[in-house]
Amino acid sequence: MQYLRSFIPWLVYAAVSVLGWQWGALAGLAAAVVLLVADRAAGFALETRLLEYGTIVFFAALTALALIRPDSPLKAYGSALSMGWLAVIAWTSIAVRRPFTMAIARRMAPPEVWHTAFFRHINVVLTAAWALSFTLSCIAQAVISAYGLSVLFPILVQIAGFVVPARFTAAYPERARARFVQQSGARPTTQEGLAR
Repeated sequence: MQYLRSFIPWLVYAAVSVLGWQWGALAGLAAAVVLLVADRAAGFALETRLLEYGTIVFFAALTALALIRPDSPLKAYGSALSMGWLAVIAWTSIAVRRPFTMAIARRMAPPEVWHTAFFRHINVVLTAAWALSFTLSCIAQAVISAYGLSVLFPILVQIAGFVVPARFTAAYPERARARFVQQSGARPTTQEGLAR
């Protein structure tokens, strides 16, 4: 799934953090830079990569903090901080009219649909679903960290925070197309746009 690729730095951070949050942050930063360079080499426009740039900013700041203050109280809130930052990226991408899912969807959709209202609408809805999931996950992770709940809870919240919007992302575009067909009586053409 193309959406998973965009979250590789966050998954790397989660996996490597068992060795120390500073190493997890550094590994997440390295993965984010490698993916952005790979996108550039593949010819993808970098101006639509709000998620990728936001990921680099987050991991650069977290790496600096974790190396300078490895005992920072923020260490306990790493999951909440990461989900909160992802929520900020997602909501901001909607606010600036560049939903982060559009950059991902462009890997799957033909160029002639990228600027259609139908394509944009689907990606606004998808990005809003991710943004809501990240926001709720951030709040849940903050509560879990504040109360020192079992390590099982943050893992379950983290998984749900990605799986629920991923499932929605897999199902929604087809439902939107079906609704379009029902309302208009015609299949969306490349001029009306397809989400994937």
